[in-house]
Amino acid sequence: MTDQSKLLDQLKIDRTETPPTGLGTGAVVTIALVSATIGAAAMFWLAPSNPAGDESSAPAIVENKTPKPQPTEAPTAAETPKDANEQILNASGYVTARRIATVSSQITGLITEVNVEEGMVVDAGRVLAKLDDALARVDYELAVARLASQRAAVENTRANLAEAERVFERAKKLRPQGLVSEAELTQATARYDALVADLERAQADVGVLELEIARQQERLAFHIITAPFAGVVTVKNAQTGEIVSPGSAGGGFTRTGICTIVDMDSLEIEVDVNEAFIGRVEAGQRVIANLDAYPDWDIEAAVIAIIPTADRAKATVKVRIQIKDKDARILPDMGAKVAFLRT
Repeated sequence: MTDQSKLLDQLKIDRTETPPTGLGTGAVVTIALVSATIGAAAMFWLAPSNPAGDESSAPAIVENKTPKPQPTEAPTAAETPKDANEQILNASGYVTARRIATVSSQITGLITEVNVEEGMVVDAGRVLAKLDDALARVDYELAVARLASQRAAVENTRANLAEAERVFERAKKLRPQGLVSEAELTQATARYDALVADLERAQADVGVLELEIARQQERLAFHIITAPFAGVVTVKNAQTGEIVSPGSAGGGFTRTGICTIVDMDSLEIEVDVNEAFIGRVEAGQRVIANLDAYPDWDIEAAVIAIIPTADRAKATVKVRIQIKDKDARILPDMGAKVAFLRT
């Protein structure tokens, strides 16, 4: 065999030999002994001390002392307290005013002065407007002059009556003596009686003229339009220079009112409740109201009355609700939602 063949045989791999392992048997045993030693040391140092002198060196097992949740029994209906604020019925409606008036005049006349604007607060008796009173004032002054003239006539009649009474008394005394004829006595008697009647008529005329003055004074007062009650002016209907009339006089230039006044203290809420649930509502029942403009504002209220009639078309019954919380934000005709609470 040549040297070249020997070199090739050295390069061949012998498949019959057992491949060596990464670690020998001695190394494996050494690693196991070290691991056991480390584990024993860890158990020794981590084990709790035994003050009672327990010979057991095994580590104590800590038991979880957290109590398990116990099932609770649901309260029965008899044990559950009734919520006084429980809502049993909801309804919607509008804020209304029990005292609202469109103020007008009692006569037809020309407006010469208007003293109100929307939003103005007025007291009862305040002058809202004035009408032209020239003719009414003349009639009043004429009635006053007639009364003065009639009173003067009464005094004149009273003076004539006093003179006629003296003549009559003298004639009665002289007639038995024959110094006065029967005709003169009769004439004196007739004149006296006539003047008595004239005085009574004159005094009656004085009473008539006094009533005439009162009427003319009342008509003169009609030209001054005042507020019938305290409230807020919500609508101004007329202006200076327009004609106002208590009724429609035809045409588009005649006003039937000066302004509209609302008594804000008389505001309440009216709601329509379905007649199927009206049995849940009673007078005095507590109510929580919320305005559509202020939905988060709870307003204390209470039922005033249930109107004793039903709306056939809507199958509802109207309920009046008193607003206990008076506030300037509450305005007429505002939408509102109410919740009737359990009593």
